[in-house]
Amino acid sequence: MAAPRSSAPSAAPALPTLGGKKSSYRERVADALRAALIAGELRPGEVYSAPTLAARFGVSATPVREAMLDLAKEGLVDTVPNKGFRVTAVSEKQLDEYTHIRSLIEIPTVVELATTADPVSLEALRPAAREIVTAAAAGDLIAYVEADIRFHLGLLALAGNAHLVEVVGDLRKRSRLYGLNALVQAGRLKDSAEEHLELLDALLARDEYAVREVMTRHLGHVRGLWAAH
Repeated sequence: MAAPRSSAPSAAPALPTLGGKKSSYRERVADALRAALIAGELRPGEVYSAPTLAARFGVSATPVREAMLDLAKEGLVDTVPNKGFRVTAVSEKQLDEYTHIRSLIEIPTVVELATTADPVSLEALRPAAREIVTAAAAGDLIAYVEADIRFHLGLLALAGNAHLVEVVGDLRKRSRLYGLNALVQAGRLKDSAEEHLELLDALLARDEYAVREVMTRHLGHVRGLWAAH
């Protein structure tokens, strides 16, 4: 298994587009920073300057500074005068609350898709599901996060409720995925990744019971694994 990316600056990664909808350069920079934060490469409590982050991502300091101000509005970072931005910490209680809200929204929504979603639209999500598994096996956390968000928000979008997708997207940003590096090193992330393919198969089989079981296991599995490290 390839070693996970370290938090030290390295070759500039490609800027992702989380959720597959944003297009402006500032938003793409914000997505790259958000993905690094979610994956644990930008660590809670540490202060990062705009020039340092700009060098890391191979962009200028101005869009990084603007993007970090956007993340500050989301509560993901705090502004530190004359120094940069400090990544905010998320408590265990907050993580439990975020996951509980997600379960109340996502589980029944996805279960309903077992009888309403177009099979062609469901099958179109399979490449993203496979990317999640591939990224997990390679220990590529940024690719994992990008594909994971694209899959889950894309799946929820099939319900036709844009506000629901926005709410879940915000919850995912705020909860983050702490401990992914530890799971990669333990070889446990791929099992969780493969649940995306299992979920798709259950949806295509129109098996509501199986969909509920996989979704319940997946959300519980994610909280249990990621928050414990």
